[in-house]
Amino acid sequence: MKSGYLIDMDGVIYRENQLIPGAKEFVAALIGSGAPFVFLTNNSAPTPEDLSVRLGHLGIPGLSPRHFYTSALNAADFLSETHPACTAFVIGEGGLLTALHERRIANDAIDPSYVVVGEGAAAFEKLGKAHSCLERGARLLATNPDNWCPVSNDDTRPGAGATAAFLEASTGRRAYYLGKPNGYMFHRARLKLADLAGGTAPEQTIVIGDTMETDIRGAVEAGLQAYLVLTGSTRIENVADYVYQPTRVLQSVADLVEELNTGKPSSRLDSPVYTRAPVPARFGQRHQTDLEHLTRPRPQAIYEFRRSSSATPAS
Repeated sequence: MKSGYLIDMDGVIYRENQLIPGAKEFVAALIGSGAPFVFLTNNSAPTPEDLSVRLGHLGIPGLSPRHFYTSALNAADFLSETHPACTAFVIGEGGLLTALHERRIANDAIDPSYVVVGEGAAAFEKLGKAHSCLERGARLLATNPDNWCPVSNDDTRPGAGATAAFLEASTGRRAYYLGKPNGYMFHRARLKLADLAGGTAPEQTIVIGDTMETDIRGAVEAGLQAYLVLTGSTRIENVADYVYQPTRVLQSVADLVEELNTGKPSSRLDSPVYTRAPVPARFGQRHQTDLEHLTRPRPQAIYEFRRSSSATPAS
């Protein structure tokens, strides 16, 4: 059965600025097998070119930007498909700005159709501007639901979900969260797989990730194979806490190298159970979609919208 692979990056291929052992051999085996693959990340800050260069510096050179799909590209695809004449006020970095520009979605600080939130520092003045745009009727779109993202074994940074949550609280408007685990992220990524495979979708799509709430949940809800690796944010003792379960649990992507090289599935679907030292739990929800907001949005003021007909969402 011909398989295609959607592969998370942080915690699967690298951690900080170090390749995870076996990752280089895994990518070489993917290329050697001819299987189509796409690296799938919720990070909206880099462009595909940035990610290709980064992997080159880490020891995996020569990958085409076509092999990368970010939540910024997903947001741009979503807006260009559902509302092609829209404009956006953007809180984010180069990857998001570039993706929107390539889809001809203009940056608009006066009367935008959307406030689009990605990763990056958000000055309070810019948050205030976004608040005003939302009060005047703009819709709130976040590239991903991550409240925080790991940058090292003991350090994190705020994510797009945290910024969107601030604006939800200040305006009473609900955000729509793209990126993993949203099904649209996996839908568009599978289209990229088909393109890389010459126009024919693989018979089977395998998602490889380290996070139960995004990678594994999204794969399960999209009806795809879900391989969890234990080199990132999920520990084996926590897997049973989730209603949805991975198809396989692997120590790392190195477990798949022999399968890819030989073309024969391993007789052992899962890696052995690993003994890991307990790690203190981090308090608070990592992803903004983990809990439904129980607070009732405050009533919105009624505004007269003067939008051109070209900015009307497509039916």
